[in-house]
Amino acid sequence: MSPARRKNVSPGRALVSALVASGIFFAACASCWSVLATLLPDAAQVEPTPLPYSGDALRLAVSPEKWALVEEIVNQFHAAGHTTSDGRPTRIQLLEMDAESMVDAALAGEVHAILPDSSLWLDILDRRYAEQAAVQDSLGVPRTLTSGVTRWAISPVVIAMWEDTARSLGWPDRPISWKDILERAQRDSSFRWSHPSTSSASGLLATLAQFYAAAGITRDLTPDLARSESVVRYVSAIQKTVRFYGEGEWTVIQRALQEGKHYLDAFVVQEQLVVYFNRQPQRPARLVAVYPAEGTLWEDHPLALIETPNLLPIHREIYQALRSHLTSEATQQVVLKAGYRPANLAIAINTATSPINPANGVEPSQPQTTLQIPSPSVVEIVRDVWWLTKRHANVYLVVDTSGSMEGEKLARVKEALVTFLDQIKGEEERVGLVAFSSWVYQVEELNKIRDNRSRLLTAIGELEANGNTALLDAVWEAYQQLQRLGDRERINALVVMTDGKENNSWLSLSELEDGIRRGNSRGVPIVIFCIAYGEDADMETLQRIAEASGGIVRVGDLETIRKLYKLMATYF
Repeated sequence: MSPARRKNVSPGRALVSALVASGIFFAACASCWSVLATLLPDAAQVEPTPLPYSGDALRLAVSPEKWALVEEIVNQFHAAGHTTSDGRPTRIQLLEMDAESMVDAALAGEVHAILPDSSLWLDILDRRYAEQAAVQDSLGVPRTLTSGVTRWAISPVVIAMWEDTARSLGWPDRPISWKDILERAQRDSSFRWSHPSTSSASGLLATLAQFYAAAGITRDLTPDLARSESVVRYVSAIQKTVRFYGEGEWTVIQRALQEGKHYLDAFVVQEQLVVYFNRQPQRPARLVAVYPAEGTLWEDHPLALIETPNLLPIHREIYQALRSHLTSEATQQVVLKAGYRPANLAIAINTATSPINPANGVEPSQPQTTLQIPSPSVVEIVRDVWWLTKRHANVYLVVDTSGSMEGEKLARVKEALVTFLDQIKGEEERVGLVAFSSWVYQVEELNKIRDNRSRLLTAIGELEANGNTALLDAVWEAYQQLQRLGDRERINALVVMTDGKENNSWLSLSELEDGIRRGNSRGVPIVIFCIAYGEDADMETLQRIAEASGGIVRVGDLETIRKLYKLMATYF
């Protein structure tokens, strides 16, 4: 690739132990790692709206995939009429948050307890707390921010597939391996599968499973093995077949419900979400859970108290009451009914009434093999190696700078674009920029971010608002740039932002749609992610552009635009 250059364009031109055997309780996550960064759900959940605050209420942050279950359990908790030692009612205020927001809120003292999807986040929180506070006890061991950790629900990480896709790979007559996924993707270019990046729990756990599969072991993954040529080569081969990374498992399952088989053939989620999917009355087809033959890891959904100065005795009492409620037999039955495996091992998961059954696409006798989470140093190595082996990307940022963007809007977009670049940690990713108003007036051509970052930051800083909105011409210009490049080894994508309606393009919407579909079928597949910024954006047009490429639309405003760009960065 030649060095990037700027062009003017004439008009018209994104302590663990293993679980043992099926249904066994996840013992404890050893001190994990500061390797997760961004896990955001769909745009509606980017900025959760807090409930009215009551000083006596326990503020509990909950990850989105289990919001409905936790809300049901807390309603039951309230209905039971628990009181504190001085006779006050025990009240819990639920806040729906993605994992990163949860960590930030805990550090800021805005929540009293958290319920993420994995213990990985607890260690991240404790490490960040120790780093920021630099507080150590007399033995020199950093104090932790979390305490009273309780595990009450667990779910293995699986590869969800449409039933006919799984059968084509040999399911259920034989176990399906990561090698099977690799071979299918290599011989069939139409096979589309994905897992989230290592900035999500399910993405990191799936990546660890691939390293184990490459090494041919189920425990004691060492630094030397993780770095070995054969392991790196195998993991790299798998990663090069990933369609794209993404926002996390909850968003993936919602897209599968909406788009069906047009979305992906297979994707990584926790088992419970396969149960959830198959129970939906409007599901487009049936999913089945594939438990990789080489073994898998588990999400353990821990409850943790946050030891901040504003934690009052009443909050501790409510937390203890909640712990008891969560681990009670009655609540553990509710957990099972929702499709999770309960922490109480006395509760059978293979009964006639259990949702952990083949009718819901899952098997109570699986997984047969549980993998050991390796030491923190090995996980750090795996994360670093992943950045080298992952499928890299060519991404054009397509930015509306029409007159309606003047003022705070454009200032927020500039901030969001810088956030996007900050989130692209891999120095091998290629990023370019197309700016438009009445026409496409500037193109910063693709180059590796290590060579292009300062040029892009300068270009972003110089953006000015004026003119009309030639959205279609701008998308086509960026799309043609990627098609001319013809790079099939990388993820090719556009991240398109506009705050208004198309009113100045030479190209029509139907011509653009036809061009995208034709280009994607004959040339390199290019996925388009659209961000509708503000109330005036033309959602129908953006939806049609995104759907023509297999992409998505997200809605943003002044408050969410930065986080939306941060979210888009997780795809690459």
